[in-house]
Amino acid sequence: MNSTKTGRLKQALPRYIASSAGILLILSISLAVLVVLAFLLSKTPGKTLSLFFVGPLKNTYYLGNMINSAIPLIFGGLGASIAMRAGNINLGGEGQIYAGALVATVLTLALAPLGIAGAILALTAGAVVSGCVAALSGLLKTRWNTSELITTFLVSNALMLITSYFITGPLLDPNTNLQSTRKIAESFRLPQIMPPSNLSAALFFALAAVLGVHLFLHRTRMGYELRLSGQNGFFGANLFARYGGINTGWSMILSMFLSGLLYGLGGGMAIYGTYYATMKDFSSGMGWNGLAVALIARSRPAAVIPAAIFFSWIGSGARLAMQFSDVTFEISSIVQSVVFFLVTSVVLQDAFKRKGAAK
Repeated sequence: MNSTKTGRLKQALPRYIASSAGILLILSISLAVLVVLAFLLSKTPGKTLSLFFVGPLKNTYYLGNMINSAIPLIFGGLGASIAMRAGNINLGGEGQIYAGALVATVLTLALAPLGIAGAILALTAGAVVSGCVAALSGLLKTRWNTSELITTFLVSNALMLITSYFITGPLLDPNTNLQSTRKIAESFRLPQIMPPSNLSAALFFALAAVLGVHLFLHRTRMGYELRLSGQNGFFGANLFARYGGINTGWSMILSMFLSGLLYGLGGGMAIYGTYYATMKDFSSGMGWNGLAVALIARSRPAAVIPAAIFFSWIGSGARLAMQFSDVTFEISSIVQSVVFFLVTSVVLQDAFKRKGAAK
């Protein structure tokens, strides 16, 4: 048994190294683009680059906020990853985070007399609602072969409009000038772990989610079936899995449900740990960045953590550079777009696949 495992490890190691080298190359190119942009767009490129690279790390406040902004990206990256491992793509993360957060907020306010039990029920309900929204796309694909890329994207857009309507209409807090719901009680807010930053105990829940998804995918029968169903890549169920007795339709629906559930859980954690209320469009960018995190991590749960921190680092550095130098925040979007482009590049993927196979 040990020799068999050793042989498998020797076969997998070159592919893993090639994949890791590809990711490092992509990140290096993206950072090089950032350096070039700083010299082109800034009159003080040295100061701008220092703010980008060192600014988010220079004190407890900036470091804690950077890690805190990575928490929703970890949940989003896990949600996108679990869909990808089953051969699906969930493009509805934006709406699922947004709706999950609103449901969690409203139910926390309504179930306040139940104490912690009410908060747990509210958080669970928000995640389940988001999961059901994503599962709908899996069901449509199973029944009518409707592309989940189109349905998740369209449903997400509609969900965001509906959620914004409730936030700015029936659920608007009349006691604030913000477009926001009422805040949850202080007793339901997660404790801060790196004051004066906003970093909260939600970090521990994010790390637990990473471990849970890894164990689910690699230590359970359902996780094995999901991975086997997605081994033919995206678009289409794996015939080998179907001939092996696996219900690939159910696997598709389950993977989408779990994907949406993790997105919704990320939205709920953002409320309990950072915002304490659902503000209009607070989740803007979180869903797409979560998808990018999953792509960088190659759908591996453990790799989601450094990928999320990288994206958060770029965003935090861009905000500091915008505040204290002469560049705009859009420079962050450019770098993130480069990462998106490169990480989905078929040419790069094929090159490193050939390199791994050759070894």
